Amino acid sequence: MEPQKPILSEVEIIKEKSNYLRGTLAKSLTEETSGALLSEDINLIKFHGTYQQNDRDLDTERKKQKLEPLYSFMIRVRVPGGIASPAQYLQMDRLSDLYANGTIKVTTRQAFQLHGILKRNLKTTIQRINNYLMDTIAACGDVNRNVMCNPNPYESPIHAQVYETAKAMSQYFTPKTNAYFEIWLNNDLHYTSPKEDEEPIYGKTYLPRKFKMAFAIPPYNNTDIYSNDLGFVAIEENGKLLGFNIYAGGGMGSTFGAPETYPRLASSLGFTPAEKAIEVAEQIIKIQRDNGNRENRKLSRLKYTIDRLGLDWFKTELNSRLGWNMEPEKPFEFKQSGDRYGWKKGNNKRWSLTLFIEGGRIRDTAESKLRTALREAIQMTDGDVRLTPNQNLILANISDDAKPFIEGILKKYGVLSETRHSGLRLNGLACAALPLCSLAFAEGERYLPTLIDKIDPILEEFGLRDDEIIIRMTGCPNGCARPFLGEIGLIGRAPGKYNLYLGASFTGDRLNKLYKEMLDEPAILAELRNLFEAYSKNRLINEKFGDFVMRTEVIK
Repeated sequence: MEPQKPILSEVEIIKEKSNYLRGTLAKSLTEETSGALLSEDINLIKFHGTYQQNDRDLDTERKKQKLEPLYSFMIRVRVPGGIASPAQYLQMDRLSDLYANGTIKVTTRQAFQLHGILKRNLKTTIQRINNYLMDTIAACGDVNRNVMCNPNPYESPIHAQVYETAKAMSQYFTPKTNAYFEIWLNNDLHYTSPKEDEEPIYGKTYLPRKFKMAFAIPPYNNTDIYSNDLGFVAIEENGKLLGFNIYAGGGMGSTFGAPETYPRLASSLGFTPAEKAIEVAEQIIKIQRDNGNRENRKLSRLKYTIDRLGLDWFKTELNSRLGWNMEPEKPFEFKQSGDRYGWKKGNNKRWSLTLFIEGGRIRDTAESKLRTALREAIQMTDGDVRLTPNQNLILANISDDAKPFIEGILKKYGVLSETRHSGLRLNGLACAALPLCSLAFAEGERYLPTLIDKIDPILEEFGLRDDEIIIRMTGCPNGCARPFLGEIGLIGRAPGKYNLYLGASFTGDRLNKLYKEMLDEPAILAELRNLFEAYSKNRLINEKFGDFVMRTEVIK
């Protein structure tokens, strides 16, 4: 009796029929009767770096007027390792005015995002992005996405080597299909593309689900290495890069009411010399390609493959495919996650300035003309621009001569003010959530700054204003801002209602746990007041907030 064939998910069938990600996208883009794509193309276009969205704030009014939702598109631009040239940043700034909503979003994966692009402008926008040697392919979809690492290669020689490895990984695992060039670029511009379609790594139906990869350099875990499908921790000895400890199976996403879904930290697979890192990554991706769940997308990430088949099986299979055995992992220590703000001089004798970008949203407000300031500063910089994994931006590689001019521009527009942000605000992350994300139950990016405005006086009251405490907010449990790694995690359940999670570690190596459900703002503030009061009175010397709630069994 023949084994029963699996019942593939709808997306798997769409990929199979897509002719290497073409589908009917070319037709969808020219269809003028709707601002939306044809139904099957909504999934395919993700592989090309864009999501179809609609403005949920306007849904009720548009229904009354018997209009379809106001559809638009988000474009995500890959920035491997987070480094962009001034010209590339300024092009994103121009495009945000020409075709998007006048803002730039820095993502938690070191990418640029533009929101609010109408279908008729989608192709032109992507072409103009590519004109500046950036691309959007594989920024989304069931492939390896933007590869993260510390974005300052001048911090040490090790940093430079890791950055080059991250760039090489990004290039190596970029899909090989010609569809992107045909649909968006007319096989033009600065690119050569293959004559025939083939995907030697991914295969015709690509991976079962998205795949995220990152590098970290101890003692800083600023890429939240354990939240990735595949993580590389750099190991150095006497100033030389020996190689990487490899961690696999991390992922933040879960679904309310589905206990079979859960966040997970990546597991150790061992150590590999630096020159074999791409080889190891390829075999891990192929194991996921061949064994991942293609029936239920909620269970299709690598973390579920490892848990279903067993970590020992996974290690044995990896060693078998490699033809050699991974070494035992080597010791290291993380001291913090997050970014270090302010000016820093690199080993190339040039300066970098890490700026706080609240929610990753670059825009002008009444309080701070951030977007204008960055535009003027970047126009005159002799350095470059870096995006961090924590939604912030670095003006980098700046000479001694340019430094005072850059600083003067930022102060003029209120970007560098004498008023310091609280340690909580400086360690906050939020996803875009409402109004554009279809998955969001509650606000994220638009609400977290307002909530912190109300938390800050409580911190001040208990002498905690300058304490670094990691807070993360998302509009759903999908985990885009890595909420399960927040010492305080707030995950939207309904409009104005959040589940409160506590107890993650400051170094990113312990998940938080559910503390209270369905809290509105007064309840959130009341709970945090009690916790902060206890923390201020009973903490140990140098004890972090997440460790305190675990030690005192607020979270067991």
